[in-house]
Amino acid sequence: MSKKAPTEDEKFLFVDKDFLNSPMAQADWSAKKLVWIPSERHGFEAASIKEEHGDEVLVELADNAKKVTVNKDDIQKMNPPKFSKVEDMAELTCLNEASVLHNIRERYFSGLIYTYSGLFCVVVNPYKMLPIYSEKIIEMYKGKKRHEVPPHIYSIADNAYRNMMQDREDQSILCTGESGAGKTENTKKVIQYLAVVASSHKGKKDSSAGELEKQLLQANPILEAFGNAKTIKNDNSSRFGKFIRINFDVTGYIVGANVETYLLEKSRCIRQAKTERAFHIFYYMIAGAQNKLREELLLESFSNYRFLSAAHVQITGQQDDEMYEETMEAMKIMGFTDEERIDIMKVCSTVMQLGNIEFKKERNQEQATMPDNTAAQKVCHLQGINVTDFTRAILTPRIKVGREVVQKAQTKEQADFAIEALAKAVFERLFRWILGRVNKALDKTKRQGASFLGILDIAGFEIFEDNSFEQLCINYTNEKLQQLFNHTMFILEQEEYQREGIEWNFIDFGLDLQPCIELIERPNNPPGILALLDEECWFPKATDISFVEKLMNTQGNHVKFAKPKQLKDKTEFSLFHYAGRVEYNATAWLTKNMDPLNDNVTSLLNNSSSQFVQDLWKDADRVVGLDTIAKMTDSSMPSASKTKKGMFRTVGQLYKESLAKLMTTLHNTQPNFVRCIIPNHEKKAGKLDAYLVLEQLRCNGVLEGIRICRQGFPNRIVFQEFRQRYEILAASAIPKGFMDGKQACCLMIKHLDLDPNLYRIGQSKIFFRTGVLAQLEEERDLKITVVIIAFQSQARGFLARKAFAKRQQQLTAMKVIQRNCAAYLKLRNWQWWRLFTKVKPLLQVTRQEEEMGLKDEELMRAKELASKSEIELKEISLKHTSVLEERNALQEQLQAETELYAEAEEMRVRLASKKQELEEILHEMEARLDEEEERAQVLLVDKKKMQQQMQELEEHLEEEEDARQKLQLEKVTCEGKIKKLDDDILVMEDQNNKLLKERKLMEERIADFSSNLAEEEEKSKNLTKLKNKHESMISELEVRLKKEEKGRQELDKAKRKLEAESNDMQEQIADLQAQIADLKAQLAKKEEELQNALARLEDETGQKNNALKKIRELEGHISDLQEDLDSERAARNKAEKIKRDLGEELEALKSELEDTLDSTATQQELRAKREQEVNLLKKAIDDENRTHESQIQEMRQKHTQAVEELTDQLEQSKRVKSNLEKAKQALEKETSDLTIEVRSLTQAKQDGEHKRKKLEGQVTDLQSRFTDSEKQKAELGERCSKITIELESVTNILNEAEGKNIKLSKDVSSLTSQLQDSQELLAEETRQKLQFSTKLRQVEDERNNLQEQLEEEMEAKRNVERHVSTLNIQLSDSKKKLDEMTGNIELLEEGKKRLQRDLEAANTQFEEKASAYDKMEKTKNRLQQELEDTLMDLDNQRQNVSNLEKKQKKFDQMLAEEKNISSKYADERDRAEAEAREKETKALSLARALDEAQCSREELDRANKALKMEMEDLISSKDDVGKSVHELEKSKRGLEAQVEEMKTQLEELEDELQAAEDAKLRLEVNMQALKAQFDRDLQGRDEMGEEKKRQLVKQVRELETELEDERKQRALATAAKKKLEGDMKDMEGQIETTSKGRDEAIKQLRKLQAQMKDYQRELEDARAAREEVLTTAKESEKKAKGLEAELMQLQEELASAERARKQAEAERDELSDELSSNSSGKSALADEKRRLEAKISQLEEELEEEQSNMEIVNDRLRKSTQQADQLNNELQTERTTSQKNESARQQMERQNKELKAKLQEMENQVKSKFKSSITALEAKVAQLDEQLEQENREKQASAKAVRQKDKKLKDLIMQVEDERKQAEQYKDQAEKSNTRMKQLKRQLEESEEESQRATAARRKLQRELDEATEASDAMSREVNSLKSKLRRGNEPSFGSAGRRMGGGRRVVEDASEEEVDSQSDFNGTKSAE
Repeated sequence: MSKKAPTEDEKFLFVDKDFLNSPMAQADWSAKKLVWIPSERHGFEAASIKEEHGDEVLVELADNAKKVTVNKDDIQKMNPPKFSKVEDMAELTCLNEASVLHNIRERYFSGLIYTYSGLFCVVVNPYKMLPIYSEKIIEMYKGKKRHEVPPHIYSIADNAYRNMMQDREDQSILCTGESGAGKTENTKKVIQYLAVVASSHKGKKDSSAGELEKQLLQANPILEAFGNAKTIKNDNSSRFGKFIRINFDVTGYIVGANVETYLLEKSRCIRQAKTERAFHIFYYMIAGAQNKLREELLLESFSNYRFLSAAHVQITGQQDDEMYEETMEAMKIMGFTDEERIDIMKVCSTVMQLGNIEFKKERNQEQATMPDNTAAQKVCHLQGINVTDFTRAILTPRIKVGREVVQKAQTKEQADFAIEALAKAVFERLFRWILGRVNKALDKTKRQGASFLGILDIAGFEIFEDNSFEQLCINYTNEKLQQLFNHTMFILEQEEYQREGIEWNFIDFGLDLQPCIELIERPNNPPGILALLDEECWFPKATDISFVEKLMNTQGNHVKFAKPKQLKDKTEFSLFHYAGRVEYNATAWLTKNMDPLNDNVTSLLNNSSSQFVQDLWKDADRVVGLDTIAKMTDSSMPSASKTKKGMFRTVGQLYKESLAKLMTTLHNTQPNFVRCIIPNHEKKAGKLDAYLVLEQLRCNGVLEGIRICRQGFPNRIVFQEFRQRYEILAASAIPKGFMDGKQACCLMIKHLDLDPNLYRIGQSKIFFRTGVLAQLEEERDLKITVVIIAFQSQARGFLARKAFAKRQQQLTAMKVIQRNCAAYLKLRNWQWWRLFTKVKPLLQVTRQEEEMGLKDEELMRAKELASKSEIELKEISLKHTSVLEERNALQEQLQAETELYAEAEEMRVRLASKKQELEEILHEMEARLDEEEERAQVLLVDKKKMQQQMQELEEHLEEEEDARQKLQLEKVTCEGKIKKLDDDILVMEDQNNKLLKERKLMEERIADFSSNLAEEEEKSKNLTKLKNKHESMISELEVRLKKEEKGRQELDKAKRKLEAESNDMQEQIADLQAQIADLKAQLAKKEEELQNALARLEDETGQKNNALKKIRELEGHISDLQEDLDSERAARNKAEKIKRDLGEELEALKSELEDTLDSTATQQELRAKREQEVNLLKKAIDDENRTHESQIQEMRQKHTQAVEELTDQLEQSKRVKSNLEKAKQALEKETSDLTIEVRSLTQAKQDGEHKRKKLEGQVTDLQSRFTDSEKQKAELGERCSKITIELESVTNILNEAEGKNIKLSKDVSSLTSQLQDSQELLAEETRQKLQFSTKLRQVEDERNNLQEQLEEEMEAKRNVERHVSTLNIQLSDSKKKLDEMTGNIELLEEGKKRLQRDLEAANTQFEEKASAYDKMEKTKNRLQQELEDTLMDLDNQRQNVSNLEKKQKKFDQMLAEEKNISSKYADERDRAEAEAREKETKALSLARALDEAQCSREELDRANKALKMEMEDLISSKDDVGKSVHELEKSKRGLEAQVEEMKTQLEELEDELQAAEDAKLRLEVNMQALKAQFDRDLQGRDEMGEEKKRQLVKQVRELETELEDERKQRALATAAKKKLEGDMKDMEGQIETTSKGRDEAIKQLRKLQAQMKDYQRELEDARAAREEVLTTAKESEKKAKGLEAELMQLQEELASAERARKQAEAERDELSDELSSNSSGKSALADEKRRLEAKISQLEEELEEEQSNMEIVNDRLRKSTQQADQLNNELQTERTTSQKNESARQQMERQNKELKAKLQEMENQVKSKFKSSITALEAKVAQLDEQLEQENREKQASAKAVRQKDKKLKDLIMQVEDERKQAEQYKDQAEKSNTRMKQLKRQLEESEEESQRATAARRKLQRELDEATEASDAMSREVNSLKSKLRRGNEPSFGSAGRRMGGGRRVVEDASEEEVDSQSDFNGTKSAE
């Protein structure tokens, strides 16, 4: 950044790093000890501390060096220059107001308007347009993290969007601030950014989506027109708060939006300040409406409207008429119709016309009048209402007073108030309607939003001089938002500290604001401000003063509430908000809270002729009317009213609710905070008012956030950075060598002796409190100054010493110069010195001539030697060249002959081998044909069989229909018989009255069911069974009914079987027809696909052939050009030889030299062209590689998505598995508990048997009476219990089997997914290998081409050298001629010079060739680098694979965690079960206590009997013993008292017994309910598991189909590839290519054969699987039928149980009648009556229990029907799979036929190619005979071409081998998967066997349980009989009385005893049940 000059937009985003790192600023800060002091002008000023005197400090200002004394507490620390213009203010080491203000000011003056402050993004309004919102900037911020780019609103929006997409968590952006701070602009920018980012893939989306983004952007102008206005602070101020909710789908595209608004400033419609405007729409409409529309809307000029108080106030840079057009256009885009737009404009015109209505007072009265009603007429015309009604409603409205309706005249003030209220209400309702319409337009998309991003644009905290109700609402909102911020900050801090493992006492800072929020919103105890305000609105005589007084009384002692210091007004009070104290004035609060309207006018508007106006006033009945205002006193007239009984809700309530909704949505999102700040009130750019900004920072909560930061450790530094910066402070503490960053930091901290409270060391960072880093910076500066001073001293010493040495050297030199000067001055005038200087040069003149002569002789010798050596050199070079040429010619001949021989040999061998292979293929194909014909015959036979079966089935159906008709006739006869039997039953009414009642009920039911017999045959069967069992009580009718019903049942069963079979046959027929239709459709689709694929293949082959043709044409063209060049050179040589003269020969030499230079230039041009072509080809290859890589990436993405889905399903299945295992464990525990209970019951049985032996004699008489009824009841109970147990066992077995099936299917799916993954990975690796091999081959080809070019250039060089040699020969000839003619030396020298020039030219050519060779080497190096890059890419791919494996491991860890959670839930359930068991044990203990009580009772009975015996003895011995009568009477009384005591004790024991039995019954009921719930849960889970299983099976099938498609495509691709290769070789016209094409065809045939075999195997497997599925389906159907039959039995048994219950009730009624008739009996009978009543209550409870059992049985019935439905669904799915398998088989047969046809075509092509190749060879032989002269050149060219073709052939062979290896690998994998499937099938069979064994064991257990229950029933009967005997044991005490009563009384007693026994037996059976 520092090196490059920043662009225009970067200046306003990035900080200048040179400024930050300037050492001058650092030195200035450390030297002066700079601090901040308060300043009136700038807020805070920089100053340096000079002196300290206690609490006061003397400082010197940095700007003007003025000295000031300041209090020590007012000083704030300054941050080091390192932290200047920091992007995140949370990083500041000194977090204080001065530092925050300074940082914002510095950034603002640098043009950086965005700054972070922890979670906040602080925005300062620049008051000018900045170039930081362009598309380039959007691209810069797209997908970047917050710390990677500078602060910006786009960064906040992008992070929110990315978090929403990654975490699937809803996001919100909260923009708050004062009016004019830029909230609306920033929300616009957020929407603009999201519209670009979320609609970047426009190609993938439909047209409506693009329209949606356009509408989202166009919604803003509409809302601004109706909701924005010009204020003093802002030209476009939003006068409402809004929450824009943008919905996104799963892929991240915008699918809809919704806008919610808060606190619209309605009062702006009717009054504004001087320089302010009303809402924009009024001005737009007046300025922009055209003539017709103007007349329709009755518009006037601006000055004519009273509500536009300042007339027309123009906004700079904005034209109202243009804005009108823009608004109308936006409405059009949003889908507003023309009528709707005109209606909206009419309502706006109405609002303005309402202001023009004027009222006047009458002279003597206060009544208002309307002298001019033109404005009223306009209003009524626009709103579609009557003028007279309107004026009457305004001036004399009808008011309800009590029960009467009265017309009341209004005063002028009341009329004005009503008009203004109406205008406000009309505009508010219009605004709400427009908002609803906009939301409707934005939510019209059909796609569902997966998540949303909300943008809240709401006014910030406001503190004005006069704060009203609106300010309270806004401040209340900001309190809640600040609490949200504090809470989120607290959570983030907590997460950071937990992540780093730091100990810290966590503080929830959100609780700090709770008292103030509760003061405002608390509903009661004590009520808050809003609640009190609503309460006052209910009272008729309430005023604002009474409200404030009540508020003072209730909340006067609150912490956040304060009374004003100076009571200016009685309606003032103060609140302490987080931003400071705010004084509120409560005048007109009650009116604002209620918002009253004239209900006469609203009813008129509700009945308007305009439909639009009617829609606006739909809820006119909910407004506060004038009748409520009439109840108020004059003092409170406009300020309070009462609501209409729940119809009306106050503004405070509505706002509180909307805010609560908003806060819940925000709490459910991840919030992002944006705080907008206004820098000055003058709207000037570059000016910042310090106090204004500080106030806003305080109100916006930025300083609150900094306060929270100070509580913790705000400064965090990574270990490495801390060590790097501060290691100088503890250099000696860290040893040399490597050390971990954390250890080094710990050692440094120890050395620095920092207070442990000031820092914390985490896992990756070190945390500091505020100010610690500044202290460390100071210490570091001191240390650095010491080091630099030492360094400077050393440097200065070195420089001084160097200067001193230099001076010394200068001094010695000066002395030498002085000495020489002195000597010269002495010798200058000496005559001898002068003579010496003149003579000295003349001494060597005489020797010069001799030397010259010697030099000439040497020259002559050298010339002679040179001439001889030149002649010899020329001769030798000529001989050498001739020998080389001969050798080269011989070598070339040899090579050509050997190559021809080798080619002929190879051709012969290949032809022989191919002949053999073709013969083998022919034999194989013939055998194949035979096999296929046999198969076709078999298929025909199968088809005939199927047709026969179809015919048979149709015949069978017809027969069954006939039988069904017969059965219906029989049914009618049976019905007649049933009616006769009903008559017989009616005859038996006299025998038993109660049974007759029940019979009537049953007959009614039977009549109802018989009417529905045709529809519900199963119900009729149940009724007949019920009837049979009912009539079994009557012995005479039993036999007849049983016979008839048995016959009927057999007929019904036969009928059902026939119907089921007919339904099955119909379904089979329908399935077969559907299969035929599907097969036909699939045939058509496959044929179309084949045609399309063939067409594509032909197009691609044509394109490839054209390209190859072009390449060959270009190569031919290049060779022609080379030949032309050679011919031109030869012609020039011949022309130059003709010239004879020396001068002409010399010129020819020059021209030839120039020609050679030209030829090299042309060669270079050709080479450049070739290089360009090569580059183009390379680019094309690179593009293909890129496309291929992009396709691979897409495939990988799809694969990863599939893997994720499968892993999710795996997780779900594992959860289901764990739940099932838990359920299994619970059932096992229940069985163990039951076994324990059985043991306890057996013990109780043994005890009871002992007691029974004693009392058997007494019981036999009583038991004989009730044995029949008891047997019937016992049988019913046993049947019920058995059936319920069997049902439960069956359901459990089914659940277990299904669970195992689910497990196995999951295992299969997981294994298949793993197989697929491994296969895909293998395929990818093989593809990559192939790519790299092809690239390698391409590189080798390029290298070979380059080598060939080098060889060609070397040949050209040799030609040049030959040319030079010929020129040299000519030169020698010319020299000889010149020697003969003239012997001058000058000519020889000229020839020598020419030769030297020629040599130089040859050297230059050689250098050019060398440079070309260097270029070739460079290209070679570049290719090697590319190879290395490809290898690097391979490594990267492997790294990606390893990363995926790591992700898989992480996923496994997540799975383990979820398992732990599930185990916790299982533990909780086990605890609940343990508690249930404890309750059961308590019940058992109570039962034991009962037994003990019974034992004690028996002992008491015995004692009683003994006493009675004694009494009888005494009475008998009365005569013998001489005792008095008085003593006997006393003893009698004492005994009677004892008997009464015993009775009371007995009664108490019986009560306890009953209580224990009740508790036991309740426990049993609870247990049954719990079991039922558990069964339902299990069933729900099973259903979920089955659904998941179906989904998995579907996915597996889809994947299998995809695999098959891929295989087919692969086969087609390989075939196409091989065809193309064959075409290439044919085009080249060589025999080898044709033979290789045949080889490839043979290989392809073999592959296809192998594939055919595989497909046949798969078909066979599919058939086997289909048969298995059919068998399983049949079994499941059988099971379903069995279950249905069992269900029917259960229903019958239930009905019988109901009959038994009714019998018991009847007996109970009889007994109660008898008891009432015998109520005159003694106290003993009364006691028995009480007991019987208790028993009756017990019976009623048991009845309820039976009803609950009935419900449980019905639930089970439903479950069984659901299971049957599920089995039917599975049957259908299995049938569809079988259909698919058959269609796949047919496809395979078609493919087989097509392949045969292709084989024949290939053979024909090979034959035709052979013929064409023979003819071509003959033509070539003829050409070779003719072209003997050009043999050398053609041989070289053909040799090169052959080499290239050989290389290509080898490459193709390698590719074919690779593909064959791949095919073999795929085969191996398929075989492995088949074996694995077989293993899994075996495992399935084994698991089924295990399940069968488990079911057998279960049945055994159930039998044992049944036996145990029977035993328990017997025991309970015995207990009941014992109870009855015990009760009868009390009778002897009243024996005498009984004897006197006579026979009648005994009958009653017997009856009561019978009743008791019946009751007890009934109880016993119930408990057993």
